[in-house]
Amino acid sequence: MENAVPSCDDRRTIIVIGSSTGGPRTLETIFARFPQIDAAIVIVQHMPHYINSGLCRHLAEISRMEAWLAEDGEPVEHGTIYVAPSDIHLKLVGNREIRLFEDAKVQYVRPSIDVAMMSLERNGDDRLVGVILSGMGSDGAEGIRHIKAIGGVTLAQALRTCAIHAMPRAAFETGRVDRMLPPEEIRERIIRIAGTA
Repeated sequence: MENAVPSCDDRRTIIVIGSSTGGPRTLETIFARFPQIDAAIVIVQHMPHYINSGLCRHLAEISRMEAWLAEDGEPVEHGTIYVAPSDIHLKLVGNREIRLFEDAKVQYVRPSIDVAMMSLERNGDDRLVGVILSGMGSDGAEGIRHIKAIGGVTLAQALRTCAIHAMPRAAFETGRVDRMLPPEEIRERIIRIAGTA
């Protein structure tokens, strides 16, 4: 049946984290000794291809979450970190399935944080969270605006803790960021929202 409200068992918590310059170090702070949580995490990190595997491996080593490079068509499952591959856009279909697709760069980048965040949908009782970390440019600002508009929680890294604060500042300037927090508090807020598995 179309537009059916998901049952409690089908409820999802989806957390999309966008980062660029300075992001890997912030991600390390957030995910060091990170517990397995009752949520799926999608990370869109602007990075060259040769960093992809290393970032996934490192996140899996320092946290209790599984972490791997997102693949086209795979279902979104709780307890997993999905890292967007370089040079291809990622979107979520119905908050349930990952799609990778080639298209023009958005905000001069691919994958685009905006593309991933703006693919999230208001879907039954799903809980949605958008997080913008250190980076250049303004990618993610429109995504944050969208997530807030559909009832999600929006966070951005406190400017004083960023290597480059342009992305969090652009998100903040939309007026749709709930809280600006240092990485350690972003970590605790995510765990509190999702709950441990």
